[in-house]
Amino acid sequence: MERVNSPEDLKGLSVTELVTLSEEIRGFLLENISQTGGHLASNLGVVELTVALHKAFDSPTDKIIWDVGHQSYIHKILTGRRGQFGTLRRLDGLSGFPKSSESPHDAFDTGHSSTAISAALGYCAARDLRNEDYAVAAVVGDGSMTGGLVYEALNNAGRANTDILVILNDNEMSISKNVGAVSRHLHDIRTAPIYRRTKQDVHKLLESIPRLGKRVDKVIESVKDGLKYMLVQGVLFEKMGFQYFGPVDGHDLRALMATFRNLRGIKGPVLLHVVTTKGKGYAQAEESPTEYHGVDTFEIETGEPTAEYLGMSYTQIFGRTLLRLAEREPNLVAITAAMPDNTGLLPFQEKYPRRFFDVGIAEGHALTFAAGLAKGGLIPVVAVFSSFLQRAYDQILHDVCTQNLHVIIAVDRAGLVGPDGETHQGLFDLSFLAHIPNMTILAPKNRYELADMFEYAVFRHKAPIAVRYPRSVASRVLKDSRLPIVPFEAETVIKGEGAALVSVGAMMDEAHPAVEEIRKKGYNVSLYNARFVKPLPQKLTEDLRTYRHVFILEDNVQSGGFGERLWAAVLGQEVHFMAFPDNFVEHGSREELLHRYGLDREGIVKRMLKVLG
Repeated sequence: MERVNSPEDLKGLSVTELVTLSEEIRGFLLENISQTGGHLASNLGVVELTVALHKAFDSPTDKIIWDVGHQSYIHKILTGRRGQFGTLRRLDGLSGFPKSSESPHDAFDTGHSSTAISAALGYCAARDLRNEDYAVAAVVGDGSMTGGLVYEALNNAGRANTDILVILNDNEMSISKNVGAVSRHLHDIRTAPIYRRTKQDVHKLLESIPRLGKRVDKVIESVKDGLKYMLVQGVLFEKMGFQYFGPVDGHDLRALMATFRNLRGIKGPVLLHVVTTKGKGYAQAEESPTEYHGVDTFEIETGEPTAEYLGMSYTQIFGRTLLRLAEREPNLVAITAAMPDNTGLLPFQEKYPRRFFDVGIAEGHALTFAAGLAKGGLIPVVAVFSSFLQRAYDQILHDVCTQNLHVIIAVDRAGLVGPDGETHQGLFDLSFLAHIPNMTILAPKNRYELADMFEYAVFRHKAPIAVRYPRSVASRVLKDSRLPIVPFEAETVIKGEGAALVSVGAMMDEAHPAVEEIRKKGYNVSLYNARFVKPLPQKLTEDLRTYRHVFILEDNVQSGGFGERLWAAVLGQEVHFMAFPDNFVEHGSREELLHRYGLDREGIVKRMLKVLG
């Protein structure tokens, strides 16, 4: 590894040296990710594939685009960022995803699934129009193939007749020995240059025969297609206009390098099917790839996490609450978009398998599917991360809210997500949900209120409703304050005069101690828990008109957020916004980012005293 500081350094290495390099990279990944946390299993599975790609292509002139980016760590190591790896996903350190501002080798910023082929096709069209000469490869995982955007891009690319290479990294699909052996044999034949030249010569010869030539050529093609349906995987891709090759062993460097070398001479859209083992080389990750997909710090020998967990997360509380509600309401069903574990739905899936639906990485479909379930008399709960919910905006607006359907959206990872950075921060849902008619939005201040809000959403609110909560340990702040959920009313936590702080959801963890500190300094400040982000709590807006200064704290961007909407309702008062600025927030821990943006206890006290003092 010490000899490789750029892709150019790979060019002179032998296959034996590349095998050694791959082993060293696996050890390096384990050592570092165990200290920083990150995406482990997916990266262990693509070591040889990444090495072979950079051996065959000339980055950054050639463009390699990683779908999602979960598997881009080896790419970062080979492109000069090995020395920074100790800062991975930490404040001001390396991003856990491809980031073009970080390196010219990162051709496209990716963080959400199923986008790589669309981006790669855009690069190809730009290259062709500008008469430039470089290769474009998109690496797509089989999980991303459940996203509809992939098929829109494949359909477009197949018709575009441009030179594009799509690499399907398959670490899930099983291949039977017989069919797999035939497919691999055919792959070896079909990628060889002599096969391609002979195929072209036969087509030309047949077409030159008067009358019968074209007819014979068509018969041969139809027979070949029939055999492909029986023997060769990938007919779907060929019908979409791609030349399909594979499957290739994704851990056989010699085979990968020969394949890439041969494919460089093929014109038009090409799809290469590569079979890999997720978590390759680390027994625990191979046995439990889902568990080791994204990890916190852990002990390499045992695989056990080293981080100290201080309690249940909001996600776990949600999962337990849903189980309890499902016992009382037989029409309650749950939907996830390929994340049953991360959204807390595994216990629900185990207990109520017929009432559980995993639709794959297809958030838009999940919401319209939920709308259909609601029309059919069920009560669907869609559990989804805030940043992924963005992909379903049209379906929420047109299919759920236009019909005013009883669909419940559990918005997990709302607010700061931390180490995953810009593409995953849940800082926009209050803005893009709040302006949709018929939508109600709730935000709990602690674990008890989360449970109460879902009970309200299931049994008392028969229309579209979203409950948002963060990625963190479920707070016990103000645990003795558990007033019933009253429709469209806020909670008065502390009553004062002259100035008031309104806190949204889990920001109460910072708001309550900040107000307590300010009150100790002699300022008789009020504290409110918004509860209902939309519609605006009516009595709260009336109360706020009696204060000279109103402070509004939320873990959302200010633009279009709760604060701006509340400000419009209490015109005449001095309103001070405490929210995130109108830009994308970098990666770092929740505590670090709250401090940097002045939204922690210290920052709140400082801001309020500056105004009040």
